[in-house]
Amino acid sequence: MIPYLSNILFALVWAAITGSFTLANIVVGFLLGAIALYLIREQVGSLGYFQRAVRVASLGLLFLYELALSAWKVAILVLSPRMDLKPGIFAYPLKVDRDFEITMLANLITLTPGTLSVDVSEDRRILYVHAIDASDPDQTRRDIAEGFERKILEAFR
Repeated sequence: MIPYLSNILFALVWAAITGSFTLANIVVGFLLGAIALYLIREQVGSLGYFQRAVRVASLGLLFLYELALSAWKVAILVLSPRMDLKPGIFAYPLKVDRDFEITMLANLITLTPGTLSVDVSEDRRILYVHAIDASDPDQTRRDIAEGFERKILEAFR
């Protein structure tokens, strides 16, 4: 967390020095700060900062891929003349246990077309998910576990 705050501070100092607080200039300052932190990473102990940034970016790319893929699948389902759907709610056993991770997983599932996070059990071990086509809930569980949940665990632990 400290390297991230330092990077934000570097971006603001850059904007102050250049006299321009535009978004583009702050982004340039953030990138220059990241480069500076990368160059002195061993001295300030920010080795994990860059690894985590890559993992978070990987999670973001996975989400964009899943978003496009599921939007395509839902479009095909809706446009097909014979909608052979079996909507349903299934229980998904959670490996993530922190509130932040559970919330992120539930939101990623909800933002993906065709699925919706409905509820979390009181003991925070089960996430209930509604799927537009729940004909194979085991495969959907595997997709969530090997996709979003694995990437969340990699990025934030």
